[in-house]
Amino acid sequence: MRIAYLECFSGISGDMFLGALLDAGVAPKVLEDAAAALHIGASLEISRVNRSGIEATKVDVHVKGLGDRRRATVQKGHSHEHSHAHSHDARDARGHTDSHQHGHGRGLNEIKKIIRAAELSESAKHRAVAIFEKLGAAESKIHQVPIEQVHFHEVGAEDAMVDIVCAAVGSEALGADEFISSPLNVGGGTVECAHGTFPVPAPATVELVKGAPVYSSGIQAELVTPTGAAIVSTLAKRFEPFPAMTIEKIGYGAGSRDFPRHANVLRITVGTALGKNEGAEGRAIPASLETVSILEANLDDLNPQVFGYVMERLFEAGALDVFGTPVNMKKNRPGTLLTVLSKPEAAEELAQIIFAETTTLGVRQREEKRQVLSREWQTISTHFGDVRIKISSMNGTVTGYAPEYEDCRRIAAEQRVPLKMVMQEALQEFLKSSK
Repeated sequence: MRIAYLECFSGISGDMFLGALLDAGVAPKVLEDAAAALHIGASLEISRVNRSGIEATKVDVHVKGLGDRRRATVQKGHSHEHSHAHSHDARDARGHTDSHQHGHGRGLNEIKKIIRAAELSESAKHRAVAIFEKLGAAESKIHQVPIEQVHFHEVGAEDAMVDIVCAAVGSEALGADEFISSPLNVGGGTVECAHGTFPVPAPATVELVKGAPVYSSGIQAELVTPTGAAIVSTLAKRFEPFPAMTIEKIGYGAGSRDFPRHANVLRITVGTALGKNEGAEGRAIPASLETVSILEANLDDLNPQVFGYVMERLFEAGALDVFGTPVNMKKNRPGTLLTVLSKPEAAEELAQIIFAETTTLGVRQREEKRQVLSREWQTISTHFGDVRIKISSMNGTVTGYAPEYEDCRRIAAEQRVPLKMVMQEALQEFLKSSK
């Protein structure tokens, strides 16, 4: 299994994560195209900097008409009648100046609409929306307002929207089967926000890192931002010390501020996990094991038109899989068994979505083990365009491969050619390159 390990010894923010991805080998064009796909006039500035003796990649977002505005801060509007002004000097951790007045901000539905309209893979869209859902849920809980009334000023600002979308696209392009994180160094001191003066970490950050191991090294600065917290809590499967692995790539992403005697960078290490494919006696096992939560609900009075929307909401919130099975229920009424697979830490949030969006009165939950094959992506050039191929393997042997549907669908629609023709050529080119 290919893993990516995030070392957050100086915290994590959106720009630090993007810099680390680029430094670890993700092509700049991948992130530049993702930023452009939002159609908000955004571009990336990528540079090399030194942070306390460590060479690292720094990423800045520029949005036409807004200047170089990095890191506004999260803000919620309680109603359409008013909004808050928010001043937050985020020079603490990254040297970005955020002291400015905000307007009403963007609602979650508006942000999701922009992301869904972008020319990105469906999986990347789901991942980006899931990050915003986490941010919205955190603010909703802190202020006890419905998530639909939460407005984003920090993460809703165009530059930070680019951070999150590029994080979703870049993490997918990295080709890691699993993200793991170290404990989070949150920093110290205080921050000024619309809620008043608060100790670091800020309220939204605390909510987002709940359940993760955190500490402070004593640096009086905000090291983990809400955006960084949302990214790591969405991507990381678990938080633990450096895992056993064969290292392949290393990347350093820089924060803006250069602390004395402390490298203000995020390090990402990519490699192959050790011990995943061998038993205690060296016996090979077919695939790695992981624990998943299974959520089930019987539905017999739900409008069928709603079911597709429920599936979409669940995927956006991080579900691993969602499907329906026709069943006969009490009094021989036809119904649907809704089944959701998720990471254990996401089960509660997904259950709340099921209750909110369906007519069920109960959700069953259990944990099971599942075997997962190692997966990686390979980009193949065809005369129609580039198509990604998903490759699965077991004990180093390829067991399956398939062209990415969204890539083929997009090409077929743009060039007005049969979808099956694009998929067939992608497979043929992949097989030629594998000989």
